[in-house]
Amino acid sequence: MSWLYLAALLFSLVGMVILDRRFQLFFWADARRAAIVLPVGVLFFLLWDLAGIGLGIFFRGPSPYVTGIVVAPEVPIEEIAFLALLCYLTMNLFAAVTRMFMRGTHR
Repeated sequence: MSWLYLAALLFSLVGMVILDRRFQLFFWADARRAAIVLPVGVLFFLLWDLAGIGLGIFFRGPSPYVTGIVVAPEVPIEEIAFLALLCYLTMNLFAAVTRMFMRGTHR
């Protein structure tokens, strides 16, 4: 059992938190909204994954880099961390790009 992939995902999530705090992008801009949006995004993609698993499209292949811990059939714990990272990154990017464009239009 290897924790390498999960550790990399968690390290990346910490990086998202640091960027968020530094530039007040998502949670530091509006914690209440972010606390709703992030879990909803993760849930949406988790349901997407479960639908793909049910249709036989997605499956968990063997890898020496994962823990082997599954939270549901064919859903490794790393998938939850990945989906959280994906949603957090998307919201940080959205906030940063929106801020850039808003500053550019007010000059």
